[in-house]
Amino acid sequence: MDDEQQRPPDHGPLAGFTVGVTAARRADELGALLQRRGASVLHAPALRIVPLADDSELLAATKELLDQAPDVVVAATAIGFRGWIEAADGWGLGEDLLARLRGVELLARGPKVKGAIRAAGLTEEWSPSSESMAEVLDRLLEEGVEGRRIAVQLHGEPLPGFVEALRAGGAEVVGVPVYRWMPPEDIGPVDRLLDATVGRGLDALTFTSAPAAASLLSRAEDRGLLPELLAALNHDVLPACVGPVTALPLQARGVETVQPERFRLGPLVQVLCQELPGRARALPVAGHRVEIRGHAVMVDGVLRPVPPAGMSLLRALCRRPGWVVARAELLRALPGAGRDEHAVETAMARLRTALGTPKLIQTVVKRGYRLALDPATDSKYADT
Repeated sequence: MDDEQQRPPDHGPLAGFTVGVTAARRADELGALLQRRGASVLHAPALRIVPLADDSELLAATKELLDQAPDVVVAATAIGFRGWIEAADGWGLGEDLLARLRGVELLARGPKVKGAIRAAGLTEEWSPSSESMAEVLDRLLEEGVEGRRIAVQLHGEPLPGFVEALRAGGAEVVGVPVYRWMPPEDIGPVDRLLDATVGRGLDALTFTSAPAAASLLSRAEDRGLLPELLAALNHDVLPACVGPVTALPLQARGVETVQPERFRLGPLVQVLCQELPGRARALPVAGHRVEIRGHAVMVDGVLRPVPPAGMSLLRALCRRPGWVVARAELLRALPGAGRDEHAVETAMARLRTALGTPKLIQTVVKRGYRLALDPATDSKYADT
């Protein structure tokens, strides 16, 4: 998947919506899940992952653990644990690392990590049913960590208070940085994603790691766009995070996010399938049901893609459904239209064609245009 928008099929709960994807890892999987449900996808990895075999920090941490054995090793992710073993193999240290891990208390964060540990020929001492690092921390603190050497497999996400709590309890903590994040080599896609977010060209923006969220915020700050980005995420573009840890950098900036109950890609997409259609505005117009989505309109359940200029006009008409909107006001709603009101007529003609039902929008001679809101609902929407 590249960073260009992909046209969705004409059906699906996310049809007509555009969703931004910031993920570096598993971006193709997330993008495919979104597109299968009808979304257009704009992808820009907000960071890149240093290949494990090239990571000098991981090599140094591995050698440190081989030189001086830990008492406990905490494995946080399956892909990270497998990657660590594979990288050690590449350095000629694989057997030594496995031998070292056989002699320690090995804790697995959840069932996937447990599977990776057993696939390596090892056995975990314990794993929480909640898949929560907080529960792992509670167990360690209850056992007592004074004077113990604990290796923690870091996985690109911050672990709020985890390492600090262990050190406060008297433990020596060795971080094993299985993934190391760096800014993307090509910043262009990230800038295009930022511009689309600030310009309300997206309906939702997804985050699957805290470093990606922090990286996007940092880039916005570098470009002087942070206030505009925060305003967009707080009002018009839905920020969706795979879990609470991922949301931390956004919450620190006052941005509220939506999250699935289960911290997986599938449930994340399901949250969007529930939230975005619920945010779309539906109106009874000229005997039809018109639902206004991000870059398209559903007319009686049929998706009608609409050009950006047409969506700008339609949104202006929808601010006060049934009321006449003057050409001058519509001209101001058109991006880059200048002062020629003829641009409104051209864009309006294209909008009517795109909608497939010209009578949805009425021309009011010498005044402007209005949505042909059904008479029974005129009073209901008069003051909206």
